[in-house]
Amino acid sequence: MASISQFGTILRGWRDARRMSQLDLAYAADVSPRHLSCLETGKAQAGREIVLRLSETLDVPLRDRNALLMAAGYAPIYPETALATAPLVEVRRAIDLLLEQQEPYPALLLDRHWNMLQTNRGMDRVVRRVLGGRQSKHDNMIRQIFDPADVRATIVNWEEVARAVIGNLQHTLALSPSDSVGHALIAEALAYPGVPTRWRDLNVASPPAPLMTTIMRDGAEHLTFFSTITTFAMARDVTLEELRIECCFPIDERTRRVCREMAEAAAK
Repeated sequence: MASISQFGTILRGWRDARRMSQLDLAYAADVSPRHLSCLETGKAQAGREIVLRLSETLDVPLRDRNALLMAAGYAPIYPETALATAPLVEVRRAIDLLLEQQEPYPALLLDRHWNMLQTNRGMDRVVRRVLGGRQSKHDNMIRQIFDPADVRATIVNWEEVARAVIGNLQHTLALSPSDSVGHALIAEALAYPGVPTRWRDLNVASPPAPLMTTIMRDGAEHLTFFSTITTFAMARDVTLEELRIECCFPIDERTRRVCREMAEAAAK
């Protein structure tokens, strides 16, 4: 009964996050409204097929679909394959190609906790330039953005960028109370000096903004980029679903010129 009750609580959380009524979800998933109500209150046991159907209808991430299955008493079905292993060799080649194609502009590979798993040369050159020849202290983008002794010190529109980033992370983790690493990362970011206390109460129900611009101090001038995110479509593996490739594109001619000149100088 405890497992059934846990499943109902998690399911109700996802339904609330998707702003669907019980009736909406029941019809969309082809489940009896009465049965769905019993599932959420713990009065009924969910069959494995219904768990998967509800997860699909609610667009639940694969890691959390596994959690729903386990809460309902079933074994997880979605694998979590290490990126460095043989089954993902072609994926690694695709990632290398995408990062290389972004040259001379920055690009990087992130996991769900914003750890920088891989960067291209363009990213490394830009970071060293704005930090006066130093490397970043951290290999985690959240820490780079929030630590005053790191990249944060070079971001002209820091409050705009940092607020968007912490809101994105809070939005992602709103339904993952068991993700201790992610919640610890939020707490760490909010504890850095100069972070507004009001950011602890950002509306996590609101999705992140579709586009973010970052303005970085480059001596007396600026480097300005906007970012795009690439993910793996139709992923059926937890690792692949959580990978993100962020590509930074220059907004102005000076930024384009500086990136090209740094690449040319490095090639000599």
